[in-house]
Amino acid sequence: MAGPLTSLKVVEFSGLGPAPLAGQLLADLGADVITVDRVAGPADPTDINRRGKRSVVLNLKHADGLEAARRLIAASDVLIEGFRPGVMERLGLGPSECPETLIYARMTGWGQDGPWAQMAGHDINYLGLTGALHAMGAPESAPVPPLNLVADYGGGTMFLLLGILSAVIERGVSGKGQVVDAAMVDGVPAMMGLIHTMLAQGRWTETRGANWLDGAAPFYRCYTCACGGFIAVGALEPQFHALLLKHADLPAEHQQDQNDSALWDERVGLYARAFAARTRDDWAKIFEGTDACVSPVLTFSEAPQHPHLAARTTFFANAGVEQAAPAPRFSRTATEMPRPPEAIGAATYEVLDTLGYDEKQRAEMCKAGAVV
Repeated sequence: MAGPLTSLKVVEFSGLGPAPLAGQLLADLGADVITVDRVAGPADPTDINRRGKRSVVLNLKHADGLEAARRLIAASDVLIEGFRPGVMERLGLGPSECPETLIYARMTGWGQDGPWAQMAGHDINYLGLTGALHAMGAPESAPVPPLNLVADYGGGTMFLLLGILSAVIERGVSGKGQVVDAAMVDGVPAMMGLIHTMLAQGRWTETRGANWLDGAAPFYRCYTCACGGFIAVGALEPQFHALLLKHADLPAEHQQDQNDSALWDERVGLYARAFAARTRDDWAKIFEGTDACVSPVLTFSEAPQHPHLAARTTFFANAGVEQAAPAPRFSRTATEMPRPPEAIGAATYEVLDTLGYDEKQRAEMCKAGAVV
């Protein structure tokens, strides 16, 4: 693999959700990511979070399998795990059993401590507790979850990566590793600085669907078009708002009182009727090349075909499966398109070889059920 992280060795204990994405993104940027799995399985090109990684299957309940895991950890820079607090300790693989130089990255929803630390949860629950979910959706209905992008992957994966790479930089100074406690209930509020600012300034209310960025403003919402498709309008700044009015043939005098929320409901109706008069693609052509901040709302299957995303190769087909290309991009240490996911356990012998196990030992461990 190529990329800025080719010197980084990562061991990831397989799980679900934000931790596997963190491992995938590190592998995309060149890190050598080895997953520790429990059960072997065939290659699945649709399991995108496994792309670019190697896989070993170790029986952590067998003494030899556990010893192999410890050797693998000792040969790594970073360990990623996403289990409930205490699981790794019960396996004998907690931070205190690991080398002092290891960066031990722990991904949970509730965090490593606190009254809810041992409870199960999902993205919607973490969003609910942090106040973010209450602000999402129409005012006359229950809050609408934003897929699982905000807590799992925004407050989870991205803060786990921030913690890992921060600890890597600090280790270059101190020579020591540390535990990274990445909790989604910490990450989501950390992303809400602008909302908290507007709350403190009295410019945001806790009434859903009554604020600048939650769909109440006629200049920041989606509209249904004549074809049944949608157009996304985000003309927040006055100069962009003026262009919206001009190109959509809306009243120019709306520029004068753009942010008067008492007028928003009436204008939403007017703008909705205007956008319903043309198809989505017609509107896309009208606003193409302008600064009005208006764009078509594409489906997953349409997005890769858009000229801008196609020109940047934002998506690519990996073993026939459409998916996102590695991001971000680097001028000097460019990344490569990642390898398709390999079979679970395919690299077991290869990795054991690098850890000092000879052919006889590998065969004996396999026979004993310590590895697969």
